[in-house]
Amino acid sequence: MDKKNTYTKPFLVLSLILVICFFTNISLGSVYIPLKGVFNSLIGTATEQETWQHIIQNYRLPKAITAIIVGSGLGISGLLMQTLFRNPLAGPFVLGISSGASLGVAIVILGSGIFGGIFASLFISKWGIVLAASLGSFLVLLSVLMVSIKVRDTMAILIIGLMFASITAALVSVLSYFGSAQQLQQYIFWGFGSLGNLSWDEIFIFFLIFTVGIVISITSIKSLNTLLLGENYAKSLGLNIKKSRLTIIIATSLLAGTITAFAGPIAFIGLAIPHLTRQVFNTSNHKILLPAVFLFGAIIMLVCDSIAQLPNSDFTLPINAITSLVGAPVVIWLLVRKRKMIF
Repeated sequence: MDKKNTYTKPFLVLSLILVICFFTNISLGSVYIPLKGVFNSLIGTATEQETWQHIIQNYRLPKAITAIIVGSGLGISGLLMQTLFRNPLAGPFVLGISSGASLGVAIVILGSGIFGGIFASLFISKWGIVLAASLGSFLVLLSVLMVSIKVRDTMAILIIGLMFASITAALVSVLSYFGSAQQLQQYIFWGFGSLGNLSWDEIFIFFLIFTVGIVISITSIKSLNTLLLGENYAKSLGLNIKKSRLTIIIATSLLAGTITAFAGPIAFIGLAIPHLTRQVFNTSNHKILLPAVFLFGAIIMLVCDSIAQLPNSDFTLPINAITSLVGAPVVIWLLVRKRKMIF
C-alpha cells in the first residue's frame, strides 16, 4: 500500500526541476537572456533591455506555458488509455482522435484546391485550422462514444479506434494525392507540431479546456485504480464499467484532441511518460501516478523544446523529432534496467 509521505520528497524534487526547466526554457533561444533578466521581466521590473521583455512576454512565456500544458496533458491522457485498455502500447491517440484532427486539417489545407478559392480564404487561417482539427477530433470522438455505449468489450473499442484511425489516414492520403506541392508542404509543417504559435487569447481557451480534462481525470482516479484489478472484479466491487469507460474516454479526448488542435500531433510523450513515471515511482496507484505524470510530462516537454530551439541559433527543429529522439532512448534504458512493467 502506498504511503503519501514516501513520495513527498520525489514530488518536491520534481517540482523544483520543473521550475528550473521553466526558467531555463525561457532564457534560451536565438537571443540568450540571463536568468536575472527573465525573472525581472516576469515580476514586472524594468529589464536592462526592453527587447528582452518583449521577447519573453510575447513569445517565450506563452511557448513555455504551452509546453507545460502539452506535456502534462498528453502524459495524463496516455496514462488513462494504458489503464483503460491495460495495454502498455496504448497512447492518447489510440482512439483515432489525432487522426480525426489530421483529417480535419487535411480537408482545410489539401481540400482547398478542390473546393475553390473562397473556401481557402475562409478557412485557411490559424483559427480555421484549430476549428477544423477540433471538429475532426469531435466527430471521431462521437463515433467512438456511440460504439462504447453498444460494445461491452473494452478491447473491441481499442480495435475500433484503430480502424477509425486507418479510415481517416486513408482519406488524408487521397487528399494528399490531389494536393499541390505548396499545400502538402503546409500540411507537413503542421504535422511537425509547434508550441510557439499561440497568442494569449488562444492559450486562455486552450487552458480552460485542458483544466476541464484534468478535473475529469482526477474524478476518475478511483475508477482507474479499480480497473487495474480487471473488469470482472471491478464489476463485483460495484463499479459501473460503461460509465467509467465513457468518463475516461471523454477526459482523454478533451486533452489529446485540444492539444492536437492547438499544437499539432506531438509524438512520444503520451506513450512514454506513463512508463517513465511508473519506473521511477514504482507504483500503480493513480493518486500518485496522475500528479507525477503531470510533472514528468511538463519537464520532458520543456527540455525537448529547449533542445529544439537550438540555443544561440536562428534555427528551430521540429518538436516531434526531438520528443522521440531524446525521450525514446531514456525509456528504453529504464525498461531494460528495471526489466518489468507495472500494471
